[in-house]
Amino acid sequence: MKGIILAGGLGTRLYPLTKVTNKHLLPIHSKPMIYYPLQTLVDAGIENILIVTGGNHAGEFLRLLGNGSEFGLKHLNYTYQEGEGGIAAALDLAEHFADGDKVVVMLGDNIIEKSIKKAVTNFRRQAAGARILIKEVTDPERFGAVEIKNKKIISIEEKPKRPKSNCVVTGIYMYDNQVFDIIKLLKPSRRNELEITDVNNAYLKKGELQYEILDGWWSDSGTFDSLLRANNLVAEMRDEKGKGKG
Repeated sequence: MKGIILAGGLGTRLYPLTKVTNKHLLPIHSKPMIYYPLQTLVDAGIENILIVTGGNHAGEFLRLLGNGSEFGLKHLNYTYQEGEGGIAAALDLAEHFADGDKVVVMLGDNIIEKSIKKAVTNFRRQAAGARILIKEVTDPERFGAVEIKNKKIISIEEKPKRPKSNCVVTGIYMYDNQVFDIIKLLKPSRRNELEITDVNNAYLKKGELQYEILDGWWSDSGTFDSLLRANNLVAEMRDEKGKGKG
């Protein structure tokens, strides 16, 4: 099992903060944003990790993270994404790294409260296909909204104007090696991007898409509001842990 963190893109929604640095190097409380997804994967027992980055500040990831020894890793892999093309396009750059193995993919701006180790373990045991983590939110129109009936996913719609539910796909995805063949068949969306929702729907059409509900809170950090929310949630969590030690 290998881990992939997608930390490319230009972060235009956070301009001018991203004028001089990559979005994923901005602080969340006391640590750079990229620390959180990296620690999430390490805590789930994943030791072979690739960071996909891009833009004018990609070299800063190497300066900050080095070989990953701070996280107990022996080695950390990097690859570069030129321009922007969507989440699926960024993931496609990891095909050589995956080398036939299953992968756990996490967006670099996703901050979560609890461990995903149980979901990763379940995916290890899954014979084939994909597994996604979903969560109920108040603004499903910002994400891939999931329609569920009888505990099965019926549909996933990317950024719908009228979501069919408040459940959305979080930025944590688990795929077998079919994913790279699926990506190669994708057509750009109206945003001229290769959408990860189309990848998930391809697995859904095959009957090979499983899901779990993400435990604890979750926040992306791609807008000013969500960046502030992520900072506040991490601060509150640290405060609670501090009280517990007393």
